Amino acid sequence: MHDAAVRVRGLRMAYGPVQVLNGVDLDLRRGEVFTLLGPNGAGKTTLVEILEGFRTGWSGEVEVLGENPARAGDAWRARLGVVMQSWRDHPRWRVRDLVAHVAAHYDDPHDVDELLAALGLTEAARNRAGVLSGGQRRRLDVALGIVGRPEVLFLDEPTTGFDPEARREFHLLIERLAGEEGLTVLLTTHDLAEAERLSERIAVLVAGRMVTCGSPAELARAVQVPSLVRWEDGEVETADPSGVAWDLHQRYGGPVPGLEIRRPTLEESYLDLIEETRAARETATVGGTR
Repeated sequence: MHDAAVRVRGLRMAYGPVQVLNGVDLDLRRGEVFTLLGPNGAGKTTLVEILEGFRTGWSGEVEVLGENPARAGDAWRARLGVVMQSWRDHPRWRVRDLVAHVAAHYDDPHDVDELLAALGLTEAARNRAGVLSGGQRRRLDVALGIVGRPEVLFLDEPTTGFDPEARREFHLLIERLAGEEGLTVLLTTHDLAEAERLSERIAVLVAGRMVTCGSPAELARAVQVPSLVRWEDGEVETADPSGVAWDLHQRYGGPVPGLEIRRPTLEESYLDLIEETRAARETATVGGTR
Protein backbone atom coordinates (compact mmCIF):
# COMPACT_ATOMS: atom_id res chain seq x y z
CA MET A 1 0.00 0.00 0.00
CA HIS A 2 1.75 3.14 -1.24
CA ASP A 3 -0.56 5.39 0.79
CA ALA A 4 -0.17 3.40 4.01
CA ALA A 5 0.33 5.38 7.21
CA VAL A 6 0.85 2.14 9.15
CA ARG A 7 2.20 -1.11 7.77
CA VAL A 8 2.70 -4.26 9.87
CA ARG A 9 3.84 -7.67 8.66
CA GLY A 10 4.40 -10.82 10.74
CA LEU A 11 4.55 -8.95 14.05
CA ARG A 12 5.35 -11.15 17.03
CA MET A 13 5.83 -10.27 20.68
CA ALA A 14 6.23 -12.50 23.73
CA TYR A 15 6.58 -11.91 27.44
CA GLY A 16 8.65 -14.89 28.51
CA PRO A 17 6.80 -18.03 27.40
CA VAL A 18 3.56 -16.12 26.72
CA GLN A 19 3.03 -15.24 23.05
CA VAL A 20 1.12 -11.93 23.07
CA LEU A 21 1.20 -11.15 19.34
CA ASN A 22 1.41 -14.02 16.90
CA GLY A 23 2.06 -12.99 13.29
CA VAL A 24 -0.07 -9.83 13.06
CA ASP A 25 -0.50 -8.13 9.67
CA LEU A 26 -2.09 -4.68 9.48
CA ASP A 27 -2.39 -1.73 7.08
CA LEU A 28 -3.87 1.69 7.78
CA ARG A 29 -4.47 4.07 4.89
CA ARG A 30 -3.74 7.76 5.27
CA GLY A 31 -6.89 9.64 6.28
CA GLU A 32 -8.59 6.48 7.54
CA VAL A 33 -10.37 6.02 10.86
CA PHE A 34 -9.62 2.44 11.89
CA THR A 35 -10.88 0.62 14.99
CA LEU A 36 -9.12 -2.21 16.76
CA LEU A 37 -11.44 -4.44 18.78
CA GLY A 38 -10.69 -7.40 20.98
CA PRO A 39 -11.37 -8.84 24.42
CA ASN A 40 -9.14 -7.99 27.37
CA GLY A 41 -5.80 -9.75 27.01
CA ALA A 42 -6.03 -9.96 23.23
CA GLY A 43 -2.82 -7.98 22.70
CA LYS A 44 -4.34 -4.63 21.67
CA THR A 45 -2.34 -2.53 24.13
CA THR A 46 0.93 -4.23 23.19
CA LEU A 47 0.26 -3.73 19.48
CA VAL A 48 -0.55 -0.03 19.91
CA GLU A 49 2.47 0.58 22.17
CA ILE A 50 4.73 -0.95 19.50
CA LEU A 51 3.24 1.35 16.86
CA GLU A 52 3.73 4.34 19.16
CA GLY A 53 7.38 3.41 19.76
CA PHE A 54 6.90 2.70 23.46
CA ARG A 55 7.47 -1.07 23.31
CA THR A 56 10.57 -2.90 22.07
CA GLY A 57 11.59 -6.55 21.87
CA TRP A 58 9.30 -7.46 18.99
CA SER A 59 10.04 -9.20 15.70
CA GLY A 60 8.56 -8.64 12.25
CA GLU A 61 8.17 -5.56 10.06
CA VAL A 62 6.56 -2.36 11.37
CA GLU A 63 6.43 1.02 9.67
CA VAL A 64 4.55 4.07 10.91
CA LEU A 65 4.78 7.07 8.58
CA GLY A 66 7.57 5.24 6.77
CA GLU A 67 9.78 4.66 9.80
CA ASN A 68 10.49 1.85 12.23
CA PRO A 69 9.05 3.03 15.60
CA ALA A 70 11.86 1.34 17.51
CA ARG A 71 14.47 3.53 15.78
CA ALA A 72 12.56 6.71 14.92
CA GLY A 73 13.53 10.03 16.50
CA ASP A 74 11.86 13.11 17.91
CA ALA A 75 10.88 14.53 14.53
CA TRP A 76 8.91 11.37 13.80
CA ARG A 77 7.30 11.38 17.25
CA ALA A 78 6.10 14.95 16.70
CA ARG A 79 3.99 13.63 13.82
CA LEU A 80 2.04 11.36 16.18
CA GLY A 81 -0.77 12.13 18.60
CA VAL A 82 -1.41 9.85 21.56
CA VAL A 83 -4.44 9.81 23.84
CA MET A 84 -3.84 7.20 26.52
CA GLN A 85 -6.58 5.46 28.45
CA SER A 86 -5.58 7.14 31.70
CA TRP A 87 -3.41 10.22 32.17
CA ARG A 88 -3.43 12.38 35.28
CA ASP A 89 -0.31 14.56 34.93
CA HIS A 90 -0.06 18.32 35.42
CA PRO A 91 -2.89 18.80 37.97
CA ARG A 92 -1.86 22.39 38.78
CA TRP A 93 -1.89 23.65 35.19
CA ARG A 94 -4.89 25.63 34.02
CA VAL A 95 -6.58 23.99 31.03
CA ARG A 96 -5.93 26.70 28.45
CA ASP A 97 -2.38 27.32 29.68
CA LEU A 98 -1.49 23.65 29.42
CA VAL A 99 -2.90 23.23 25.90
CA ALA A 100 -1.20 26.48 24.79
CA HIS A 101 2.10 25.32 26.31
CA VAL A 102 1.97 22.05 24.36
CA ALA A 103 0.85 23.86 21.19
CA ALA A 104 3.91 26.12 21.37
CA HIS A 105 6.16 23.13 20.65
CA TYR A 106 4.64 22.58 17.19
CA ASP A 107 5.11 24.49 13.94
CA ASP A 108 1.43 24.56 12.92
CA PRO A 109 -0.81 23.77 15.91
CA HIS A 110 -4.57 24.09 16.08
CA ASP A 111 -5.95 27.35 17.42
CA VAL A 112 -6.18 26.70 21.15
CA ASP A 113 -9.49 28.47 21.76
CA GLU A 114 -11.15 26.87 18.74
CA LEU A 115 -9.97 23.44 19.86
CA LEU A 116 -11.23 23.96 23.42
CA ALA A 117 -14.59 25.07 22.05
CA ALA A 118 -14.82 22.02 19.79
CA LEU A 119 -14.22 19.77 22.79
CA GLY A 120 -16.60 21.60 25.12
CA LEU A 121 -13.86 22.98 27.37
CA THR A 122 -14.34 26.72 26.95
CA GLU A 123 -16.04 27.17 30.32
CA ALA A 124 -13.32 25.12 32.03
CA ALA A 125 -10.45 26.89 30.28
CA ARG A 126 -9.27 28.69 33.43
CA ASN A 127 -9.78 25.72 35.76
CA ARG A 128 -6.87 23.67 37.00
CA ALA A 129 -6.59 20.18 35.51
CA GLY A 130 -6.69 18.63 38.96
CA VAL A 131 -10.26 19.81 39.66
CA LEU A 132 -11.81 18.75 36.37
CA SER A 133 -14.53 16.13 36.22
CA GLY A 134 -13.69 12.78 34.64
CA GLY A 135 -15.32 13.75 31.36
CA GLN A 136 -13.60 17.14 31.27
CA ARG A 137 -10.24 15.55 32.02
CA ARG A 138 -10.77 13.11 29.17
CA ARG A 139 -11.55 15.97 26.80
CA LEU A 140 -8.35 17.69 27.92
CA ASP A 141 -6.42 14.50 27.13
CA VAL A 142 -7.88 14.56 23.62
CA ALA A 143 -7.03 18.26 23.19
CA LEU A 144 -3.41 17.62 24.14
CA GLY A 145 -3.27 14.67 21.73
CA ILE A 146 -4.46 16.58 18.67
CA VAL A 147 -3.34 20.18 19.25
CA GLY A 148 -0.14 19.64 17.24
CA ARG A 149 -2.04 18.48 14.12
CA PRO A 150 -0.65 14.92 14.13
CA GLU A 151 -0.62 12.81 10.99
CA VAL A 152 -1.45 9.65 12.95
CA LEU A 153 -3.56 9.73 16.11
CA PHE A 154 -3.82 6.85 18.59
CA LEU A 155 -7.02 7.00 20.64
CA ASP A 156 -7.45 4.57 23.55
CA GLU A 157 -11.03 4.64 24.86
CA PRO A 158 -11.25 8.37 24.04
CA THR A 159 -14.85 9.10 25.05
CA THR A 160 -14.91 7.43 28.45
CA GLY A 161 -16.84 9.78 30.74
CA PHE A 162 -18.27 11.89 27.92
CA ASP A 163 -21.94 12.80 28.06
CA PRO A 164 -23.94 12.15 24.84
CA GLU A 165 -23.56 15.72 23.57
CA ALA A 166 -19.80 15.79 24.17
CA ARG A 167 -19.45 12.37 22.51
CA ARG A 168 -21.32 13.60 19.44
CA GLU A 169 -19.17 16.73 19.20
CA PHE A 170 -16.02 14.64 19.53
CA HIS A 171 -17.16 12.28 16.77
CA LEU A 172 -17.85 15.25 14.47
CA LEU A 173 -14.39 16.65 15.23
CA ILE A 174 -12.63 13.36 14.41
CA GLU A 175 -14.63 12.99 11.20
CA ARG A 176 -13.71 16.54 10.19
CA LEU A 177 -10.01 16.07 10.96
CA ALA A 178 -9.88 12.80 9.01
CA GLY A 179 -11.87 14.21 6.09
CA GLU A 180 -10.37 17.68 5.76
CA GLU A 181 -6.83 17.24 7.10
CA GLY A 182 -6.14 13.61 6.22
CA LEU A 183 -5.62 12.54 9.84
CA THR A 184 -5.16 8.79 10.25
CA VAL A 185 -6.81 7.49 13.42
CA LEU A 186 -6.30 4.17 15.19
CA LEU A 187 -9.09 3.81 17.75
CA THR A 188 -9.37 1.19 20.47
CA THR A 189 -12.74 1.14 22.20
CA HIS A 190 -15.30 -1.10 23.86
CA ASP A 191 -18.08 1.17 22.55
CA LEU A 192 -19.18 -0.71 19.44
CA ALA A 193 -21.65 2.01 18.44
CA GLU A 194 -18.72 4.44 18.45
CA ALA A 195 -16.64 2.06 16.33
CA GLU A 196 -19.46 1.68 13.83
CA ARG A 197 -20.07 5.43 13.69
CA LEU A 198 -16.46 6.48 13.15
CA SER A 199 -14.68 3.62 11.39
CA GLU A 200 -14.21 2.80 7.76
CA ARG A 201 -12.70 -0.53 8.77
CA ILE A 202 -12.63 -2.60 11.93
CA ALA A 203 -10.15 -5.33 12.89
CA VAL A 204 -10.68 -7.91 15.62
CA LEU A 205 -7.67 -9.18 17.55
CA VAL A 206 -8.10 -12.36 19.60
CA ALA A 207 -5.28 -14.07 21.51
CA GLY A 208 -2.64 -12.19 19.52
CA ARG A 209 -4.06 -13.03 16.10
CA MET A 210 -5.98 -10.81 13.69
CA VAL A 211 -9.10 -12.86 13.03
CA THR A 212 -10.89 -10.48 10.67
CA CYS A 213 -10.62 -7.00 9.17
CA GLY A 214 -13.11 -5.04 7.09
CA SER A 215 -16.04 -2.67 7.17
CA PRO A 216 -18.79 -3.21 9.78
CA ALA A 217 -20.96 -4.74 7.03
CA GLU A 218 -18.13 -7.05 5.94
CA LEU A 219 -17.62 -8.11 9.55
CA ALA A 220 -21.29 -9.06 9.82
CA ARG A 221 -21.09 -11.05 6.58
CA ALA A 222 -17.89 -12.82 7.67
CA VAL A 223 -19.50 -14.00 10.87
CA GLN A 224 -22.84 -14.81 9.21
CA VAL A 225 -25.03 -14.08 12.20
CA PRO A 226 -28.54 -14.71 10.81
CA SER A 227 -30.92 -11.85 10.09
CA LEU A 228 -34.50 -11.88 11.32
CA VAL A 229 -37.27 -11.51 8.75
CA ARG A 230 -40.64 -10.83 10.35
CA TRP A 231 -44.02 -10.28 8.71
CA GLU A 232 -47.68 -10.36 9.71
CA ASP A 233 -47.99 -14.13 9.52
CA GLY A 234 -44.63 -15.30 10.80
CA GLU A 235 -40.89 -14.83 11.15
CA VAL A 236 -37.72 -16.66 10.20
CA GLU A 237 -33.98 -16.38 10.86
CA THR A 238 -31.92 -16.55 7.69
CA ALA A 239 -28.52 -15.76 6.19
CA ASP A 240 -30.31 -14.50 3.04
CA PRO A 241 -32.92 -11.96 4.17
CA SER A 242 -33.24 -10.41 0.71
CA GLY A 243 -34.03 -13.81 -0.81
CA VAL A 244 -36.66 -14.51 1.83
CA ALA A 245 -38.23 -11.08 1.28
CA TRP A 246 -38.37 -11.73 -2.48
CA ASP A 247 -40.01 -15.14 -1.96
CA LEU A 248 -42.59 -13.57 0.34
CA HIS A 249 -43.27 -10.85 -2.22
CA GLN A 250 -43.89 -13.53 -4.84
CA ARG A 251 -46.13 -15.49 -2.47
CA TYR A 252 -48.27 -12.48 -1.59
CA GLY A 253 -48.28 -11.15 -5.14
CA GLY A 254 -47.25 -7.70 -3.94
CA PRO A 255 -46.30 -5.88 -0.72
CA VAL A 256 -45.85 -8.19 2.25
CA PRO A 257 -47.99 -7.14 5.25
CA GLY A 258 -45.86 -6.00 8.19
CA LEU A 259 -42.55 -6.95 6.54
CA GLU A 260 -39.53 -6.13 8.70
CA ILE A 261 -35.91 -7.16 8.24
CA ARG A 262 -33.59 -6.95 11.23
CA ARG A 263 -29.94 -7.43 10.31
CA PRO A 264 -27.30 -8.29 12.93
CA THR A 265 -25.70 -5.37 14.75
CA LEU A 266 -21.95 -4.90 14.95
CA GLU A 267 -22.11 -5.93 18.60
CA GLU A 268 -23.87 -9.21 17.77
CA SER A 269 -21.37 -9.93 14.98
CA TYR A 270 -18.40 -9.11 17.20
CA LEU A 271 -19.56 -11.21 20.15
CA ASP A 272 -20.38 -14.15 17.88
CA LEU A 273 -16.94 -13.91 16.26
CA ILE A 274 -15.21 -13.90 19.66
CA GLU A 275 -17.21 -16.93 20.75
CA GLU A 276 -16.46 -18.81 17.51
CA THR A 277 -12.74 -18.06 17.79
CA ARG A 278 -12.56 -19.18 21.41
CA ALA A 279 -14.47 -22.39 20.63
CA ALA A 280 -12.13 -23.17 17.73
CA ARG A 281 -9.06 -22.60 19.93
CA GLU A 282 -10.44 -24.84 22.67
CA THR A 283 -11.19 -27.56 20.13
CA ALA A 284 -7.69 -27.32 18.67
CA THR A 285 -6.13 -27.44 22.16
CA VAL A 286 -8.13 -30.52 23.14
CA GLY A 287 -7.30 -32.20 19.83
CA GLY A 288 -3.62 -31.42 20.27
CA THR A 289 -3.49 -33.04 23.72
CA ARG A 290 -4.98 -36.32 22.69
